[in-house]
Amino acid sequence: MEEGSMFRSLLAILQWWGFNVTVIIMNKWIFQKLDFKFPLSVSCVHFICSSIGAYIVIKVLKLKPLIVVDPEDRWRRIFPMSFVFCINIVLGNVSLRYIPVSFMQTIKSFTPATTVVLQWLVWRKYFDWRIWASLVPIVGGILLTSVTELSFNMFGFCAALFGCLATSTKTILAESLLHGYKFDSINTVYYMAPFATMILGIPALLLEGNGILSWFDAHPSPWSALIIIFSSGVLAFCLNFSIFYVIHSTTAVTFNVAGNLKVAVAVMVSWLIFRNPISYMNAVGCGITLVGCTFYGYVRHMLSQQAPGTPRTPRTPRSKMELLPLVNNDKLEGKV
Repeated sequence: MEEGSMFRSLLAILQWWGFNVTVIIMNKWIFQKLDFKFPLSVSCVHFICSSIGAYIVIKVLKLKPLIVVDPEDRWRRIFPMSFVFCINIVLGNVSLRYIPVSFMQTIKSFTPATTVVLQWLVWRKYFDWRIWASLVPIVGGILLTSVTELSFNMFGFCAALFGCLATSTKTILAESLLHGYKFDSINTVYYMAPFATMILGIPALLLEGNGILSWFDAHPSPWSALIIIFSSGVLAFCLNFSIFYVIHSTTAVTFNVAGNLKVAVAVMVSWLIFRNPISYMNAVGCGITLVGCTFYGYVRHMLSQQAPGTPRTPRTPRSKMELLPLVNNDKLEGKV
């Protein structure tokens, strides 16, 4: 790799890490330090900021060409994706409210396992035995981390776990519903974020509206807090833009390794800020999970490079749909 190309790849990865970790920490700060315990509203703010940001990038600044989607396909294909996407983001924010960032990020690493199992159960897809073997350390690491988590909360754990299922469902739907459209992360946000805002707006208003008014009256500096909340939404959009940049600057293997290292960075930074207790065995479980995720990505890459005619494991396209975080999960990863 040329020196200039290597520098661009490193820069892309670092800015991706920066935006991702900052969004995660800001969301946790909003729930824990600002006492703004309204995950639906936080998610809605992110969707609104992302809708505006995508419109500016595509329509005003014209930094990305608009991918034209048939009006019928917007409701038949994009809307179902937006619904699952919305659930995924909300569950990520709900889990952040109840469990530490380190635990949530480790659980989200369970997504490869849920994706493979769902594809096997729903579509009866064949997977090479090496794929199944690579899931063993992921599952084992998650179990060890969960058993030894000192700040375990069942509601937050379930929210993060179902978030993995939502991410996997989104991945599978992307493969079936979005064939024929070569979406990038910005166009994906352009079409999906407005739908997600529409889906989430009324529930957020009905379920959290009164609570927000009470919080606004009780908080010593609500306007400063609101600036932080909306800033997290702006950064969530910037994270989507950074994903587009990093995808085009790195290889699939580099992206996979960098993604797992990013989780480790997020865990370390969150511990330095929030000082949530982490036991030795808990850290070991997190490490095993990340190593398993890296091994899983390597196995899928190697199988995808097999010569034509060789039995291969079905490969879910590494579409930008899988890399939308809009909250905190950009493995489809996705998150905010």
